Amino acid sequence: MRFDEKDIGWLADLLARAADQEIMPRFRRLEGGDVQQKTSAADLVTVADVNAERAITEALSERFPGALILGEETYERTPELLDGLASADLAFVIDPIDGTFNFASGTPLFGVMLAVVAAGETVAGLIYDPVGREWLTAVRGAGSRCFSLSGEGAACHVAERRHVSGSTGSVSWQSVEEPLRSRLARNHAKCLAQVGYRCAAHEYRMLALGHMHFALYSKLMPWDHLAGLLIHEEAGGYSARFDGSRYRPGDTDGGLLIAPDKTSWEEFRRELWA
Repeated sequence: MRFDEKDIGWLADLLARAADQEIMPRFRRLEGGDVQQKTSAADLVTVADVNAERAITEALSERFPGALILGEETYERTPELLDGLASADLAFVIDPIDGTFNFASGTPLFGVMLAVVAAGETVAGLIYDPVGREWLTAVRGAGSRCFSLSGEGAACHVAERRHVSGSTGSVSWQSVEEPLRSRLARNHAKCLAQVGYRCAAHEYRMLALGHMHFALYSKLMPWDHLAGLLIHEEAGGYSARFDGSRYRPGDTDGGLLIAPDKTSWEEFRRELWA
């Protein structure tokens, strides 16, 4: 079965159902054995991550038999799945809880993200906020929208271009090696205000709704970025890897800089690296 634009509603319901059943009942109720450390004390996985991804995966497998399904937690066990993402006829990329550190610490800044990839292109993306009960969705070529349980939704629009000194944004320099790490951290101070949510889902929400101007990421795992980038692009935004090349499904290095338009991107690239 192929993905159709009409499936967006079904996917939105799926993410909300997984959050209602597996995530929110455990929020601020996690016990000691429910949280495990992966690569560091800031890189965690909880029983809610695992169970939500399992529920989403099972539903996708039933509705789209034969599709590649790549979840963040599944990747930890079978990393070779990532190798087939760029060439798969149809693939779904899941981040069951983006912002697990926040979730595990009881901070209500986390989200569920899902991207649909067909023949090497991201064709749809969804971000669901289980706390605010709000969705961001996008279909390639059809724009992006924000909607809640109580409304029909509204089109997303990125922020108007501003000079770096008047811009608000996020610089995730934590995974960058020196000397660029210190340079980015120092030059971030040129901006009007800094954002650091430890949650790409909410940062992409801010970008797509025009509440912040730019974001820089060095760690590029597909579940963190594919959905949000399409939503941002369909809201009028521009993004590229640090060298100016296009970020595509399957890319895991090269960094990522996101801005309202190409002119802004070039200015941020120049000033943050200065």
